[in-house]
Amino acid sequence: MAGKRKSRRNFGRIRKLPSGRFQVRYLGPDGVLRPADRTFPTTTDADRWLNRKRIEIEEGRWIDPAEGRTTVRDWSARWLAAVSPQLKHKTRATYRSLINSLIVPALGDRELSSLRPITVAEWVGGMRTRGLSASRIRQAYRVLSQIMRSAVDNDMIPQTPCRGVKLPRMPQTEPHILTPSEASRLVQSAAKPHDLLIALLAYAGLRVGEAFALRRSDINVSAGIVLVDENLAEANGALVFDTPKTHQKRFLRVGPSLGERLGRHLTTLPDSDDALLFTTPGGKPLRYNQWRKAYFDPAVAAAGLSDVTPHDLRASHGTWVADRYGVMTAAHRLGHSNASVTTRHYARPVVGRDDQVAEAADHWLDGHDGHTPAPGARSGHDDDDDGSSGALVPV
Repeated sequence: MAGKRKSRRNFGRIRKLPSGRFQVRYLGPDGVLRPADRTFPTTTDADRWLNRKRIEIEEGRWIDPAEGRTTVRDWSARWLAAVSPQLKHKTRATYRSLINSLIVPALGDRELSSLRPITVAEWVGGMRTRGLSASRIRQAYRVLSQIMRSAVDNDMIPQTPCRGVKLPRMPQTEPHILTPSEASRLVQSAAKPHDLLIALLAYAGLRVGEAFALRRSDINVSAGIVLVDENLAEANGALVFDTPKTHQKRFLRVGPSLGERLGRHLTTLPDSDDALLFTTPGGKPLRYNQWRKAYFDPAVAAAGLSDVTPHDLRASHGTWVADRYGVMTAAHRLGHSNASVTTRHYARPVVGRDDQVAEAADHWLDGHDGHTPAPGARSGHDDDDDGSSGALVPV
């Protein structure tokens, strides 16, 4: 018993206050004597707390209380500065916007250690009450979760308060999958050269930003190859050229007809490898909203279609390819990051399959809906090695 008292005396102190309660001070691993975060009604309670703190320090679980007193505002700024070099321009701008508009105004003055799951739940509830979209709320929550997880990883707080919080559900929306002939009609209804841009979305599966960023040097007409290595996006109103969404460039085969159209279009461009394929009448890079309103939506109406977005063309391309050549080939065409992990570790695209896709896409471009697979192509309903049913999911 005397040994226990000696151990406690070396590690901490318990003294009775004028109020009758007991105060605890303990020696941290840095040699600093610190008070407990509360007082205790009995010496037994105080001694029990002191023993738990000693075990916490011995097991390496101790966190300096001063770290937890850092405010959410200060830690958010430090976290964003640390991760920014690894982020794409648009992602960095989005994170900064969410922090400045939604996280800091509501939680910025709070200390990290003061946040609890109920605090975060109330914050989420407040955003819902103000009518923010489910998407915006979920984005803000994900950023706060990353900030708090980083605080845990850096021994600022013992655990994240972003746990067990119910988030609003995203509305379920399905892409409008066009038939090849509908997409061909849309291409034919568009003004030049935007008919070619729309054709690249539908028959090469490009993202809109990838099509906007195409340059003369990205097109190899003789080989029928399009290099996708840039993406044009808007970040806080500014246009930014960056890597594609998955940070990976890809080469796409296009059929002879689409290749010929690209070749003819190249003759109209300035004689520079960096010349953009598609620009405004004044030669400036395209902005999505302006381009859609001026060129895409009128083409949709002229084609007798409705409720079609540029992204629907990419989803349609993925569906056509998956139906005829398998989901893995479609994911390869679309440059999906998840599929790239799958192909890198478990599977490989079948040799020559991209050539078959390019040939078939040429027929689709002419408005043919034929469903006869190319020689050796999968129908999408064959038995798969993994036992899947072969059902298609729009990509």
